[in-house]
Amino acid sequence: MEFGVAIFPTHDAIRPGDVARLTEDRGHESLFFPEHTHIPVAHTPYPGGEPLPHRYVHTFDLFVAVTAAVCATSRLRVGSGVCLLIQRDPITTAKEVASVDYLSGGRFEFGVGAGWNREEMANHGTDPRTRMALLRERVEAMKAIWTSDEASYSGEFVRFGPLWSWPKPAQRPHPPVIVGGEGPTVLDRVLAFGDAWMPNYQPSGILSRAAELRSRAERRVSLQVMGIPADPKAFEEYAAAGFDRVVHWLPSAGRGVVERALDGYEAAIAEFTGG
Repeated sequence: MEFGVAIFPTHDAIRPGDVARLTEDRGHESLFFPEHTHIPVAHTPYPGGEPLPHRYVHTFDLFVAVTAAVCATSRLRVGSGVCLLIQRDPITTAKEVASVDYLSGGRFEFGVGAGWNREEMANHGTDPRTRMALLRERVEAMKAIWTSDEASYSGEFVRFGPLWSWPKPAQRPHPPVIVGGEGPTVLDRVLAFGDAWMPNYQPSGILSRAAELRSRAERRVSLQVMGIPADPKAFEEYAAAGFDRVVHWLPSAGRGVVERALDGYEAAIAEFTGG
């Protein structure tokens, strides 16, 4: 099982390239950045009913942060956790993903999701009621661009005639598509167009759904979890359930605070591994 971290890359915290270098130097396998282009002042209540955290309003652009991270490292896998593809043009995003993957030597992990903030979606012209179908079509369209010399796609929401787009990703056929979310139909989306499932950590419920996914899948689907606590017992549970990667949230703060958070995470990993 691989151990990764995630952080909201905010302008008032450690810089994306610096946290990436720190993460790689300390032996972690991966680093993930989330995405929010903006937050409408009047917005859908934050999941759980808590006040919206400061970091949601202050993040750098996802692909700017990813580029800084891959340029500062040589081994670290860097990913979107998650890219809100329902708010993005698929042709432009396919170009960004392919460019980052090519320049990094094939180190990009493409996490995708539909998000929770309906007003944010609407500001991008997305109807929240059809966002799941839109997500599938945009992923399928991007795969066509990555894998075809002359790509075309015809769906209900995404349509384009034959086009040329290079570079192609370094990874073949394309970077892993990691589907985020825990909604009632998420497993259908994973099976339809995902290479992996990355739900948010929950003490219960996720492990039984992971077993369901494995039983339904006719191909290998990676199991990954976002937001696992620094707890050896949680590592044991997810490892026993067949998870390939666990990802721990770091605080959006200065270097010293982030280093102390990594110390705690690494102590838990050492207890789990016996290292």
